[in-house]
This record gives sequence, C-alpha cells and structure tokens, in this order.
Amino acid sequence: MVKHIVMWKLREQANGMGRRENALAIKQRLEALSGMIPGLFKIEAGVAEVVAEGGYDVVLLSEFADMQALADYQTHPLHEAVREFIVAAADGRTVVDFETA
Repeated sequence: MVKHIVMWKLREQANGMGRRENALAIKQRLEALSGMIPGLFKIEAGVAEVVAEGGYDVVLLSEFADMQALADYQTHPLHEAVREFIVAAADGRTVVDFETA
C-alpha cells in the first residue's frame, strides 16, 4: 500500500473565490474522487480552521494499492480536472509518498 499526502498553501483570491472558499471547494472535489479511480482505496481532505504562520490551508490523505496505482491516479482525467482547479488556487505545496506494509 502507498500513502500519498499533499498539503497546499492557497492564494488569497483565485477561481473567483477567497482562500477559505477555495479550500472547501478543493476538499469537496478531492473527496468526490472516492470510488471513481481504480487502485485508490481511501481519500480524505481536511481544511485548516486557522492557518498558522508557515502553515497550510488544505491537506490530502490518500491510500493506493501500489506505486503504479498512484501513477495512474496522477494522469486520470478526473484527477487532472481537480488538479487544474487546485493549481489555479495554490501558492505552494508539499508532497510525501511512502509505502506501508
């Protein structure tokens, strides 16, 4: 199993919305991928209630069957549509992928 964790810092304004509205929209769009992409076992997104200095607005916690399933997810059309929305709103991101037993 592979865990894929991503955290985003968001712009104050993007996609015609403010930072908080974009964070909530990102959460909804990511979680809507549940059950839609083969090899994606679990997907959960969280929105920070208060963003501390140096903190992040949104976190994604997801689990995949293996590294190939993660690679397939990255290029899946449903994910790419969500990614476009996120890229427009994001001011920075951090990613960690790791295998578990």
